[in-house]
Amino acid sequence: MPSLTDPLLVITDLDGSLLDHHTYSWQPAAPWLAKLKANDIPIVICSSKTTAEIVTLQTQLGLVGAPFIAENGAALQLDARWPNAQVSAGGFTGKDYTALRAVMTRLREAQGYKFFGFGDVTANEVAEWTGLSVKEAQLAKTRQASEAFIWRDTDDRLAAFAAELAAEDLAITEGGRFYHVMSRGSGKGAAVRWLLEQYRQHDGRRWQTLGLGDGPNDQSMLDAVNYAVIIRGYSKTPVVLSSAHPSIYRTQAYGPEGWVEGLNHFITEA
Repeated sequence: MPSLTDPLLVITDLDGSLLDHHTYSWQPAAPWLAKLKANDIPIVICSSKTTAEIVTLQTQLGLVGAPFIAENGAALQLDARWPNAQVSAGGFTGKDYTALRAVMTRLREAQGYKFFGFGDVTANEVAEWTGLSVKEAQLAKTRQASEAFIWRDTDDRLAAFAAELAAEDLAITEGGRFYHVMSRGSGKGAAVRWLLEQYRQHDGRRWQTLGLGDGPNDQSMLDAVNYAVIIRGYSKTPVVLSSAHPSIYRTQAYGPEGWVEGLNHFITEA
């Protein structure tokens, strides 16, 4: 079990994990956030949210300058104190937002797929879908390298859409509220492994990782960490990790209460 004195990265999903699925409240986690910051433990947000959304939340959470992973791994930010730590959009070799939207639109027009992406609707409609304010919804629309969408067609048609996207080097992942399209190979797990390697190269320490998430799009992230907290969630698709994963804990509580439960389980204060 890691302690507060170990070189440790806490890597966390937002919606349904650190943030309540319905209210977006994070206040139940405030004591643990303060404790991690007091012990200089980096808190890495790893979310489907956009860079603009995460930077805004970092200000509210007192995490300004901390590294983060946005858009399910499609955009990355190293610790702002490091040299050359600007945001890398599009993952490692991926398509940008305009390019992947063009592929999705072309396939929809050719095959008649029934879906609505954030790029198809106004900020007001995104606000209705999510419960965000219109201002927050506008930030959710400032996408760099992935698209969130609602699927209104059959499961068989979704599989066909995914196959056509794969031929274009794009992939679908399922989140707590939406499906997401991004460049193949730029998921949360790949981003976490890359970030961890940067930390090890930066100071030579043997960093440990503790990840917390609630949805299917968190699976690759949780498979990439030493200690995985699967927070009880609302998705119809269960979170299933590799049978070889060394340390998994499933919470009884939802959202930030489950987030606290997971940290209480794994982190010792010695």
